[in-house]
Amino acid sequence: MAYSLDDKLVVGVSTRALFDLSEAHEVFRSEGVEAYTRYQIENQRVPLTPGTGYPLVKGLLGINERLGETLVEVVIVSRNSADTGLRTRHSIEALGLPITRAAFTRGRPVADYLEAFSCDLFLSAEDADVVRALQAGFAAGKILPVPATSSHEGEVRVAFDGDAVLFGSASEELYQREGLEAFQANEAARASEPMEAGPFLPFLRALCRIQERFPPEDCPVRTALITARDSVSHERVVNTLHALGVRIDECFFLGGVRKAPIVKAFRPHIFFDDQLVHAGPASEVAPAAQVPRTPPRPAPEVGPR
Repeated sequence: MAYSLDDKLVVGVSTRALFDLSEAHEVFRSEGVEAYTRYQIENQRVPLTPGTGYPLVKGLLGINERLGETLVEVVIVSRNSADTGLRTRHSIEALGLPITRAAFTRGRPVADYLEAFSCDLFLSAEDADVVRALQAGFAAGKILPVPATSSHEGEVRVAFDGDAVLFGSASEELYQREGLEAFQANEAARASEPMEAGPFLPFLRALCRIQERFPPEDCPVRTALITARDSVSHERVVNTLHALGVRIDECFFLGGVRKAPIVKAFRPHIFFDDQLVHAGPASEVAPAAQVPRTPPRPAPEVGPR
């Protein structure tokens, strides 16, 4: 019987998200594919250093060892070729990561393979792949530069923005159109009306399933909502989380205060935010990824071509 990923938390991660490939990528940008291929093959036994997505991947995989059961799987989903991907394979082995599945597409988009691997989350440095994954309904983030600081040890910490990440973007769009006063009035008037789900709800649900396997006082996963909303939104946020059937351990209603200091204090393994104005500064103090706003995916052409 084939091994099933359906009941696991599955993270799809590109090589540039898992490892720091800035030097190799510069060879690709300045000298082209052939030079990049030669560089990677010549250095295939030189281990890569951890990238932005590494703390999250390492922390989640550690849960399997702690429980003695596989709850988390990580799949390399990369635009590299099998040849250039050998350096990734050797680096995974050097770091002792239990990652055994990979897809190498030799320059082609990778988002079409996320469903085949039952991915709950996709991390990449490639804008087009992240956007395409979001359009297809997957939680996806574009990783930002590797921070100088380390994440919290002892438990896996994941922090989320609210609008356009955990929740839908309708309220944020109202704010952009009509301003803060209209936004606050809308949230107060609709406090008992749950917001629609955002792209990261499936990933949060997968994290919640893992949390349910542990007693609250000894759970290896901790989550946080870090939102620019103020306390006027408190009731609606709580009602939305209840309606969506998920929990958040820590909630921060900042009312426009900078997010980076809170992110620094929480010390997440990764922080997801749709706005670069928040995700950028946060990436200086913790691993972070931007969840870009996505236009509707074009409908397939119909008729003769």
